[in-house]
Amino acid sequence: MKGKLFTDDVFWRKLFQLAAPIALQNLMLASVAAADALMLGRVTQNSMAAVSLATQIQFIQNMVLMSIVSTIVILGAQYWGKKDIKTINDIFCIGLRLSVATSLVFFIGCTCFPRYLMLIFTNEEALIAIGIRYLRVAGWSYLLTGISQCYLAIMKVSEHALQTAIVSSGAVIINIVLNAVFIFGLFGAPEMEVQGAALATLISRVVELLWVVIYSYQKGYLHPHWSGLFKRNRLLSMDFRKCLLPLLGASLFWGVGFTSYSAFMGHLGTDATAANSIAAVVRDLVCCLCNGLANGGGILVGNELGAGKLEKGKQYGDRLVKIAFLTGFLSTAIMLAVTPFVTDFVKMTDQANRYLMGMMIIMAFYMIGRTVNTIIINGIFAAGGDTLFDMYSLAVCMWGIAVPLAAAGTFFLNWPVLVVYACTCLDEVGKIPWVMYHYRKYKWVKDLTR
Repeated sequence: MKGKLFTDDVFWRKLFQLAAPIALQNLMLASVAAADALMLGRVTQNSMAAVSLATQIQFIQNMVLMSIVSTIVILGAQYWGKKDIKTINDIFCIGLRLSVATSLVFFIGCTCFPRYLMLIFTNEEALIAIGIRYLRVAGWSYLLTGISQCYLAIMKVSEHALQTAIVSSGAVIINIVLNAVFIFGLFGAPEMEVQGAALATLISRVVELLWVVIYSYQKGYLHPHWSGLFKRNRLLSMDFRKCLLPLLGASLFWGVGFTSYSAFMGHLGTDATAANSIAAVVRDLVCCLCNGLANGGGILVGNELGAGKLEKGKQYGDRLVKIAFLTGFLSTAIMLAVTPFVTDFVKMTDQANRYLMGMMIIMAFYMIGRTVNTIIINGIFAAGGDTLFDMYSLAVCMWGIAVPLAAAGTFFLNWPVLVVYACTCLDEVGKIPWVMYHYRKYKWVKDLTR
């Protein structure tokens, strides 16, 4: 069984059916940020840089929401393996309650206090003013994101991963088309620039939510039994909380850490901010492959563990580790290959272009660690409920090493931009040996169902 990595047709079919649609979904979502950056970059460099900083607010919201959604997927995948539909519905309702509460907090912050939020990321008044205009409109879309993500998570768990890709792709296409219409004022629409990008996001979120709700009432799909929203399953809530809290801690560690990286670039000037915003878009596009493998592989392993097939789940995990390293080297090659095209295509100052070239080369090597750690930690470990390790590793590697070094270089030591950027990439590559050591303990091989 262990020697059949490339010849086990059942394994590859299951993995492809789960990972490919999720990777496509991630790619389409990342394409929105790419479209925003490219279109706003054609307006002004400051518009692109300001929106890149403003969307860090949504990035933090997504970190909280993804911890909730990941818990739905982790527990849901195991109970789906056990074919316990009633418990999956209860998990769905718990996730919806938490997601709505989270979305309300970020909506209020973006629509009522946008200036204070922008001041976290930059002291450039020109960028702050543009960011405020974006957040006042985009904040309304943040109300809807959590609800639709819960529906999409349940669809993935219940073997409808392809449909999640269709919904996300459709919403992204609408977003990109409306971006062009509202940013540039096409077909008689007003030329709204950054506010146009925000309005396009809002409309696409409305469409996405309506789409998943309609899907959920079709035969073979799951929709929440609304009475469950007002009932509390004490044991399941305890299981949900036990899984969620480490994920939330890890997500906030990672999300705030990544946001602080953008803040450091924001305090190093508009050229550094603009270059970093493009590098981040390319990184997110390339990471779609490892994100799809992490999510799809995690569901695959979780199904086997929840069905009580612990040895098979362990064997699938061993295969995913090998796939993780192969994918990491592939991601590095892709990053190096696209670097000249990206630097030639984007319209920026000469200094910003030089920063971008250096960032792309640094990030190429960072991708090995990012890919391996994403698939093993977010996929394999999470499948068995081993969610504490991620928080510990981020506390040590990101907050103990990368963030302090980058902060010192930015605010006290006046290091060059690319040296500060390299510091922000240290954490992923540095923790690979620790991740592999923890993997070989096999603490993640657990059945979480009751």
